[in-house]
Amino acid sequence: MNSTTASPAFSSATPVIALHCSGSGAAQWRKLGEVLGSRHALVAPEHYGCESTGPWSGERAFTLADEAARTVGIIDASSGKVHLVGHSYGGGVALRAALERPERIASLTLYEPSAFHLLKTMGSYGTHALAEIIAISKRTADGVSCGDYRGAAASFVDYWGGLGAWDALRPSVQAALTRWAPKAPLDFRALLEERTPADAYATLRVPALIMRGQHAPVPTRAIAERLPMLLPAARLAVVEGAGHMGPVTHADEVNAAIATHIAGAEVDLCAMH
Repeated sequence: MNSTTASPAFSSATPVIALHCSGSGAAQWRKLGEVLGSRHALVAPEHYGCESTGPWSGERAFTLADEAARTVGIIDASSGKVHLVGHSYGGGVALRAALERPERIASLTLYEPSAFHLLKTMGSYGTHALAEIIAISKRTADGVSCGDYRGAAASFVDYWGGLGAWDALRPSVQAALTRWAPKAPLDFRALLEERTPADAYATLRVPALIMRGQHAPVPTRAIAERLPMLLPAARLAVVEGAGHMGPVTHADEVNAAIATHIAGAEVDLCAMH
């Protein structure tokens, strides 16, 4: 499944745009598509750095708005409102796209969105979390800059998935992540340098479900717990036993929560009309 799987412009179903985490791809959301069924057109665009999309052009410094532009284009091509889903980096991209088209969003579902710029507004706890994410960002960038793409990918995967996560991957997946690795520093920088002020999220007055794993890393745990204070109609749910990669390791539970949230938002939409 990729960005061409379903075109919301030609479907009567309410589109669900699902944005994958860094280093992953549209296939991450295959099971979600099965859970949603024919009621919704699942669209899973892939980020720069994926083989279907190609690398960033390099024409200027990369920003979160550059990544979100494809999603904003899908929203603009839709006849009505859309549901936005995002995991990790995809959650950060989803937030940026939602801010650009707030009136077109029916609901938001974000699993540990990596909106790292928010850590700068969170006092001493945020400072500690920010230092942790800057450290893994630097380790990844250093690996890329010296040509050790495999080492960069391995440290990235082990940070987000836990020690040993890289070794547990199939060789073909390791190879794909090694090819993707040069994009990782761009993702980190775009998230860290995003200029959206925290109070801007008050404009997103839509039903929002923020999820985090029970064993979430400090930075994304902090963000997941902060966002419900910034979004006017948000709630936090904790997925027991899960870590940052919950949408993959606990796919059934996470996808069921996403589908339930979307269904509830649609009931609210119908009641308004």
